[in-house]
Amino acid sequence: MSFYETYKEFCKFEFDEYFKKITSADVLRALAKEKLDYMDFLVLLSPAAKAHLEDMAQKAHKITLQHFGRTVLLYTPVYLSNYCSNYCVYCSFSAKNKIQRRQLSFEQAEEEAKEVFKTGLRHVLLLTGESRAHTPVEYIAECVRIFKKYFSSVAVEIYPLDVDEYKTLIDAGVDSLTIYQEVYNEEIYDKLHISGPKKDYRYRMDAPERACKAKMFSVNIGALLGLWEWRSEAFFTGMHASYLQDKYLDTAISVSVPRVRPNLSGFKPLCNVTDSDLVQIILALRLFMPRVGITLSTRERASLRDNLIKLGVTRMSAGVSTEVGGRTLAEEKSAAQFEISDKRSVAEITQMLKASGYQPVFKDWC
Repeated sequence: MSFYETYKEFCKFEFDEYFKKITSADVLRALAKEKLDYMDFLVLLSPAAKAHLEDMAQKAHKITLQHFGRTVLLYTPVYLSNYCSNYCVYCSFSAKNKIQRRQLSFEQAEEEAKEVFKTGLRHVLLLTGESRAHTPVEYIAECVRIFKKYFSSVAVEIYPLDVDEYKTLIDAGVDSLTIYQEVYNEEIYDKLHISGPKKDYRYRMDAPERACKAKMFSVNIGALLGLWEWRSEAFFTGMHASYLQDKYLDTAISVSVPRVRPNLSGFKPLCNVTDSDLVQIILALRLFMPRVGITLSTRERASLRDNLIKLGVTRMSAGVSTEVGGRTLAEEKSAAQFEISDKRSVAEITQMLKASGYQPVFKDWC
């Protein structure tokens, strides 16, 4: 069994009809519970819950302090390559787009590692476009070994792998995986992914579980908000995270809540996700899964990120570049995956967290 079976049980669920039946009393009953089930989670994602965001925020803040204290882990992404074999309509790196392609040599990767190391960060996320031909597992593993010389934690966000391939990366020093389903609605997924290996919906959906089977320390999942109706997408994200957390007790499960940002594809979101909607998603996730990590990236503007810290966020990126070699090859511009909104340095993010009464964590394990 995989999460796909759980998804199939709910994929034809009439969300809009269900939401019409949800009352304020239903929301209050869900808020009063110590442990929420799937349907309680859905109640907190409903339009009726909008009137109770303050109550949800107070409880989410209390739960987050209980499980995580006043700490926020800081990390930064490092792009190794933007070659891609997929045609996805919403991404700058899509194989169809005529952009400047680049892949870091091992020497260039090490220079990038040294530059990030200077900021004080000790957690990095290595990213590539999805091209096995240009970035085979062996290339990624060697880059991991390079970064492991400098960083306590090396995570990857790459194309889906088999269990043995994840084990290869773990042996090289990887401890964490980030992989987004992008959109859980299977029909929309098929329309947005025109061609390439990524078109295989089921193989991608099962990737987080394969990483768990390989004994990955941490697995981070999410949907790219804006690709479809956000309430159902948030619901399936939470269900997926809960499934993994319940089944793989030795793996730390976390969730990201990225919204579509402007990029070279020119793609326009199919669903508008407002700031208030994003707040509701984060609060509902925290109340449904008290122990789940919640990551907020620089896709969001600085003022919003600052205000969301107290609502359940436990991880933030800082000092970000979405270009390949963006820190050391600035004179040789390559295409960015998307436009970042919060362009603050690591030092500025650190200062903000301290001023807010939070402890920025640069290294949370040896």
